[in-house]
Amino acid sequence: MKFVSWNVNGLRAVLKKGFEDIVKEFDADFFCIQETKMQEGQADVDLPGYHQYFSYAEKKGYSGTAIFTKHEPLSVTYNFEGHDDEGRAVLLEYDKFYLLNVYVPNAQPELKRLEYRMQWEDDLRAMLSELAKKKHVVMCGDLNVAHEEIDLKNPKTNRGNPGFSDEERAKMTELLGAGFTDTFRHLYPEQEGAYSWWSYRGNARKNNTGWRIDYFVVDEGLKDKIKEAAIHPDVMGSDHCPVSLELDI
Repeated sequence: MKFVSWNVNGLRAVLKKGFEDIVKEFDADFFCIQETKMQEGQADVDLPGYHQYFSYAEKKGYSGTAIFTKHEPLSVTYNFEGHDDEGRAVLLEYDKFYLLNVYVPNAQPELKRLEYRMQWEDDLRAMLSELAKKKHVVMCGDLNVAHEEIDLKNPKTNRGNPGFSDEERAKMTELLGAGFTDTFRHLYPEQEGAYSWWSYRGNARKNNTGWRIDYFVVDEGLKDKIKEAAIHPDVMGSDHCPVSLELDI
């Protein structure tokens, strides 16, 4: 099965840049997006053969997640307890696994939202651990953290910044320590220059001055089922690029 995840930085904007063609070209079983920045009824996505599941933020033009899938799920859950107003999660249940698409809150300049971020991380990890007791788990999305120094171009100058604070990195370490695997690093532990987000400032993308903050994470029982994990910097339309996972499941 093929999975794709992409922070589109506004679905209405990326629809004008060939989004539907990009989805069709990937031909994935699951195409997950984050930061849709829209309310219900504000955009019509024409993808025949795909079921569509959207989670909307109460605040207009903010956050939001969605999953497009060829496979109708057994159940759909939007968001999770205590975090239901920002549209940051969609959970699909299947016979053999759960698929969770998330947009993790940004800690914000001067780490103003770090306390909320820490609570979100703890609640997310607890939920994933509960799900993993029942079935396999695949989680994807913009996790808003570069885990290790290899995951961003300039670790020294970004130390302590949102997305590379010690606290956020430690939460990612906790998640992986709870029985989950970063699929890309599992296959490519030493690959440098593999980034999924670039600032719009300067020529960051052209110079590949980026961060790897978009992930596919699976429970350890799926670790040996990973066929490929990839990053697609050639796909334009957002400040992020898609990441993908192929699983034998």
